[in-house]
Amino acid sequence: MKLNRITTIGAAGVLAAIALAGCSSTPSSTSTESSSAAPTSTGVTSKVDASLTGTITSGGSSAQANAQAAWTAAYNAQAKGVTINYDKSQGSGGGVTNFLSGAYDFAGSDSPLNADQTTASKALCTEGGINIPVYLDGVAIAFNIPGVTDLKLSGETIAKIFALQITDWSDPAITKDNGKALPAGKITTVARSDGSGTTANFTNYLAATQKSVWTFPAGKDWPVEGDVSKQKGGSGVVQAIEAGSGTIGYADHSAIGKLPSVAILQDGKAVPFSADAVSKTFEVAAVDASNGIKGDLSKKFDYSKLTAETYPIPLVSYAIACTTFKTPEQAKLVKSYIGFIDSTLGQQVAVKNAGAAPLPESVLKAAQESLATIK
Repeated sequence: MKLNRITTIGAAGVLAAIALAGCSSTPSSTSTESSSAAPTSTGVTSKVDASLTGTITSGGSSAQANAQAAWTAAYNAQAKGVTINYDKSQGSGGGVTNFLSGAYDFAGSDSPLNADQTTASKALCTEGGINIPVYLDGVAIAFNIPGVTDLKLSGETIAKIFALQITDWSDPAITKDNGKALPAGKITTVARSDGSGTTANFTNYLAATQKSVWTFPAGKDWPVEGDVSKQKGGSGVVQAIEAGSGTIGYADHSAIGKLPSVAILQDGKAVPFSADAVSKTFEVAAVDASNGIKGDLSKKFDYSKLTAETYPIPLVSYAIACTTFKTPEQAKLVKSYIGFIDSTLGQQVAVKNAGAAPLPESVLKAAQESLATIK
């Protein structure tokens, strides 16, 4: 396809695209304190070819759902001929499965391809699949306790609650964390029933920081059996928490709506979710974890580097794509869309409409370099 008109979004376009995205997606009800939400024309830019036409088929991470809706609206403000289908009902596990089968142009996943999946991707992608960060947020511990709007919990107490070792809200450990007793009542934990990158991020944190309590494996599948309410998708978890009483569960922060979430005690300080706190976590604790394929940008977190200024359960979500597509036209579409997402503007759209934290500029620049190698 001949590129006959390429537009770069300037300051006016930033404002228009963010405004349009805000009208076309479900905004997070929780505001972010980060000043980075303010539109700006500086940073990493991405050129959008307004003449592009075609369809992108993708899906996976429900954590990305609000951001994907906003990104699609903002991108289509420039490239009106491109249809972007993102199926959030699949979860990260379903997204990866469909990507490896060849059904998706890219998958959204809250954890990168593991070693076996990377090997499997070579049958589809020649060189293999690469993981490109697109979305930064946190795993919120949301709750619904009658009469309680503020809740502080240590990592150890969280681990004991979700391991079913603490089963009543009047437990002494909860009283100690909050400096006061909560009304007695049964605790009902809510977890994902489907393969979930949000589960992987949450269990990674528990397994790394609470080894004496959390003896279960980290991964996409919830490992605790027993009196647990298991629900499909982040929205299913949130709905079950809302419908219950004395319920507590985990979900991407953008999905919890009006539910309150736990301030996690870290180094003696209660740290609520905020974009700034998640950005700080990425800054001090994210380390490279490449799968060995050129262009891969997988990350992992070194939880030993957490401080009283960091939100301790970060979530980095990826677009997983091939390095070589079946046709150059489809490669061009996917590169253009993900390139927009991993621009300063794309990240601002996610901040405003999904309550996300913006990825660091260094990651955005690396993403643009990786996308440039896709063919």
